[in-house]
Amino acid sequence: MDHTDSRGKICTLQAYLTGGGPSGQIIDRRIRKIINGVAFASKIISREVSRISLSDLSGPTGGTNVQGETVQKLDIYSEKIVCEAMERTGSLCCMVSEESENILSLPSGAKQGEYILLFDPLDGSSNIDVNISTGTIFSIQRRVTRQGDATIEDCLQKGSSQIAAGYVLYGASTMLVLTFGHGVIGFTLDTSIGEFILSHPNITMGEHSSRMYSVNEGNYLFWSENQKRFLKTLKGLEGGEPYCTTSRYVGSLVADFHRTLFRGGLFAYPADAKNTNGKLRLLYEAAPVAMLCEQAGGKASTGEGPILDVAPTDIHCRTPVYLGSRALVDLADSFLSSQDSEERSY
Repeated sequence: MDHTDSRGKICTLQAYLTGGGPSGQIIDRRIRKIINGVAFASKIISREVSRISLSDLSGPTGGTNVQGETVQKLDIYSEKIVCEAMERTGSLCCMVSEESENILSLPSGAKQGEYILLFDPLDGSSNIDVNISTGTIFSIQRRVTRQGDATIEDCLQKGSSQIAAGYVLYGASTMLVLTFGHGVIGFTLDTSIGEFILSHPNITMGEHSSRMYSVNEGNYLFWSENQKRFLKTLKGLEGGEPYCTTSRYVGSLVADFHRTLFRGGLFAYPADAKNTNGKLRLLYEAAPVAMLCEQAGGKASTGEGPILDVAPTDIHCRTPVYLGSRALVDLADSFLSSQDSEERSY
């Protein structure tokens, strides 16, 4: 594995962003500031995650977010840290967070830019008390209105218009995985020096030999008949050879997708009777990981079409998700893309 730049030196995140990586790509200064802000915030969040059992940030706040989900203290803390890091970049006009019902405007007097950050501050936080990997997911869009304060129109853009996307995984090591629309790269935090170091210069999924799938089968009874038939076919229970023989499900999108990105296979979170439009949020969960998936050579679908082509109707709208090796996502599409509203009986 090559951790060095074109001159054979260790390549830091900052060096990569300024053209010192193997690709020589120089990232726009305004985007660099956003990525550096995310990286800075993630170092602080990583520190708190690693000592959560010793911290007063452990446990729920007692409240729920706009999605009706229990809010953890570390959710609110993580959002605060990301927002404070972003306010100083001068690159943003607004933000959207899973934990906030409305658009997050910048403080009065803060320098405004033309980009929008959409983010999930701490994905998988419900598992934080049992030490399961969590993460921060983010997407960068360019505003579409020309002047004045940012509006909802600026935020409701298809995933295909993302300028960049990525996530930070807080696991055995802290990793920052990024795409700027030209492949996928990964950086690992070296805690001894406090720097993200290029560790994976070209992450590809392609058609790995992995026969692993990841889906919450606890929801099986609530799935459509087509979804049930798809899973049976995937497992070889309909008379044919199985496409997948190993099941792995964490329940943290970042952790499940990270494994799929590196090993291939399939991750799915279908719609069901409880969540008829799916469970995962489009703008700051599904769209960024879909961009990463496709940039790595995989495929990302709702089961009825590309995730990146879905037009959002609300900043917290949801979508079904099928991500992974192209052949397996194609198989999902073959079962699900033809079902109309009458067939989608739960």
